[in-house]
Amino acid sequence: MQIDDDIESCIKVLNEGGLILYPTDTIWGIGCDATNETAVARIYHLKKRNENKTMIILVADEQDIVNYTDQKNLSIFDYIKGVQNPVTVIYNNAKNLAGNLINTDGSIGIRIVKDDFCEKLIRKFGKPIVSTSSNISGYPPPAFFSDIDINILHEVDYVVWHRREEEVPGKPSTVIKINQDGTYFIIRP
Repeated sequence: MQIDDDIESCIKVLNEGGLILYPTDTIWGIGCDATNETAVARIYHLKKRNENKTMIILVADEQDIVNYTDQKNLSIFDYIKGVQNPVTVIYNNAKNLAGNLINTDGSIGIRIVKDDFCEKLIRKFGKPIVSTSSNISGYPPPAFFSDIDINILHEVDYVVWHRREEEVPGKPSTVIKINQDGTYFIIRP
């Protein structure tokens, strides 16, 4: 199946409030429309994840950050551009997202994707997509598609074909927390 067919299938499922299993710039993730509370709740249920443990969203561009946070100082982008690994940044004052996706302190983790498939998918969908590891909570995230739990595979509405045969293990992103004044600290290198 071609990438464009995968993207079209994902868009259909996302627009219907469904869940996708897809390759990201880090590891295989479970995703949904980040503005749809019902879809987000389905991911929590599928992963058996405590709703106090929030998930992140993926966006395609820097300018998308201001649509989903009140962050004024975006100097963090200078840091992100200088590193090779994908970076997830935790921003304060999340907005325009599903309420059950936002942390109790009002923050949200956002990663600007560095993956062609994800970037095309997000641009075509026009909204951010949830990204959470494709494992049941408490178990390690699978390094390869073949390691994904059968229950996850059967409960999502669409499984992307692209990159299923990859033999390079995926790795989680670096995680950084940014303050209102633009200062930041690294949570996970």
